Amino acid sequence: MKKNYLFIIAITFLLNLFSSMAYSKPKDCFETVNRAFFSFNMGLDKVVFKPIAKGYSYLPNPVKKGVKNATNNVSYLVQIPNQFLQGKFKQGVNDTGRFLMNTTVGILGLFDPASKLGFEKNENEDYGQTLGSWGVGHGCYIVLPVLGPATLRDTVGKVGNMLLDPFYLSTVGDKEMLLGNNLGDGTYWGETALDKTNWRAENISTLDDLEKNSVDLYASVRSLYLQRRDYLTQDGSSNDEEEWKDFK
Repeated sequence: MKKNYLFIIAITFLLNLFSSMAYSKPKDCFETVNRAFFSFNMGLDKVVFKPIAKGYSYLPNPVKKGVKNATNNVSYLVQIPNQFLQGKFKQGVNDTGRFLMNTTVGILGLFDPASKLGFEKNENEDYGQTLGSWGVGHGCYIVLPVLGPATLRDTVGKVGNMLLDPFYLSTVGDKEMLLGNNLGDGTYWGETALDKTNWRAENISTLDDLEKNSVDLYASVRSLYLQRRDYLTQDGSSNDEEEWKDFK
């Protein structure tokens, strides 16, 4: 619990720090450090994540589809609260129905009967997007070790995505009940790892093409990330093209 209090204090501090940045355009305030972390992440991707993703891509399609359905279903635990926080009540009610249907009839989200019953899929929502919809600007562009591109606002959002995720909170509770057994945290991070692996496997050729065709890969990834985040925060009303389906 002390860990959670420290996170909450950190979030409060950071929100106060950039509350004056409403609607400001992001700046690459730490470019030298960012480029160093970007190079580190690219090296780690080549040695660890890409080989794992390639191996995962050879799994049977029904298995990969089931994993994707299940991880997407868990993501509704973050998506639904953010839809209500942004005043998107129709989408929130729709996705609550999707979550309940796929969790029960769809066997913990492995299958997607909700789509067949007319519950449409909506764009992802998270706490970074909610802060943006409330008028909080990006702040500085940041490259996080392992986690990749972000902004100051989205970094705070990432912390919120974890700490306010009911699935994470429930596994932390499990850990406490198991008297130190790390099964709880392991379950949460295992689901997260599957989600990232699935995304990386789906984008092997996309990333390879981007690296091959970019004069400055760092600048290309930065531009794509910021375009995508603006697209999501503005609900597709941004003038920027949606060049990439998503960034994880």
